[in-house]
Amino acid sequence: MQTDLIQEARRQAEVCNACRYCEGYCSVFPSLHAERAFSDGDITQLANLCHNCRGCHYACQYTAPHEFDLNLPKALAEVRRDSWESFAWPQPLARRFHTHGGAIALALVIGFALLFWAIRAIGSSGGEGFYAVLSHNAMVAIFAPAFLLPLFSLAISLRRYWTEVGGKPIQMSDLTAAFKRAGKMQDLAAGHGEGCNFEDEDRFSHARRHVHHAIMYGFLLCFASTSVATIMHYGFDHHAPYGFWSLPKLFGVLGGVLLTLGCCAMVLLKQKSDRNLGDVSAWGGDIGFILLLGFVALSGLVLYAFGWSAIMPVLLAVHLGSVLALFFLTPYTKMAHGFYRLAALVRDAQRKREASVVRQQPTSPA
Repeated sequence: MQTDLIQEARRQAEVCNACRYCEGYCSVFPSLHAERAFSDGDITQLANLCHNCRGCHYACQYTAPHEFDLNLPKALAEVRRDSWESFAWPQPLARRFHTHGGAIALALVIGFALLFWAIRAIGSSGGEGFYAVLSHNAMVAIFAPAFLLPLFSLAISLRRYWTEVGGKPIQMSDLTAAFKRAGKMQDLAAGHGEGCNFEDEDRFSHARRHVHHAIMYGFLLCFASTSVATIMHYGFDHHAPYGFWSLPKLFGVLGGVLLTLGCCAMVLLKQKSDRNLGDVSAWGGDIGFILLLGFVALSGLVLYAFGWSAIMPVLLAVHLGSVLALFFLTPYTKMAHGFYRLAALVRDAQRKREASVVRQQPTSPA
């Protein structure tokens, strides 16, 4: 990891630890105030706890032109991105994609090309719907490795992160607390519950929280659609195509709509936000990834709407190519942040549990 980014974030964290004006704003400050000194792992953990809500920046009395020149959201954002790149496997790909939207577009083009080639070279041995263009077995052969290999890469990355931040064996209570906090997006409501200051300076808003909910639950519904369809195919010998009122279609359409709207809204919010309160170098990569995710959802909806038409083979290749690109890029783009944030919340739940045990221990008599 880049030591200059760690050192600057440590300097700012030490000032915040002395001031404590922002105590209770979000998960970052209770964790920050629990320490007397900050190791590299502590700074990495704080960076991944931060949701870049920016409330602390607008409340801070030590921002520029003060000589302390604090910009904690920016400092933590830079460490956060650097930590994802440092822990990623293989690392060179991460450093390329996090900061280059053009590389994301290139991966998308490659994904399209592979799918067009597969359709022309492999084709289908017969089937209904999409399987009349590309057989089910061919789809499985292409997408199973594309899905499993990124998960393997993420497992290596998260193991490196867990070691860096001093993670302990995980208990069920740690996971429960972390998933509850992530599901509610509590840190995007900040400690006061009025929302964050992401898109409109010091005006509180829940817009970013709601947009994150749309993206997260839209993605989970799309994943549920694929999972249910897989169970129906292999477990009940019920093959696609499925009707609109089937679970795969209901989950997929609702998830696609939420994901498309959420990604469009997120791009608008990021356009309105102050780039200097985040990692400026990663802005293009972030926008590229959000657009790719939204395109996956939108192309799926268009494919469903025009699946009966003569252009269906082209739409299928475009959609599956974008999905292939998304899978391939998962460990190396902003998609990874969900996994790291959850890991950071699990580690924070451990810290709270350990602190609670210490407080409950009887004090030895003098």
